Amino acid sequence: MKSELADWHKSSYSGAQADCVEVGRAPEVVGVRDSKNREGDVLVFPQERWADFVDGLRRFG
Repeated sequence: MKSELADWHKSSYSGAQADCVEVGRAPEVVGVRDSKNREGDVLVFPQERWADFVDGLRRFG
């Protein structure tokens, strides 16, 4: 699954620092990884849960 994720990017608010999270996409999932450890573990969310995750971050920080 991890190898299927593509188009990795980080928030435009993060600037040039390397201590950020990056988001990658595949047809049915969204992945989140540490920009300092791109070969490390990836959190994978089904597309339908990704919006819930982002909403929770916005509401509860």
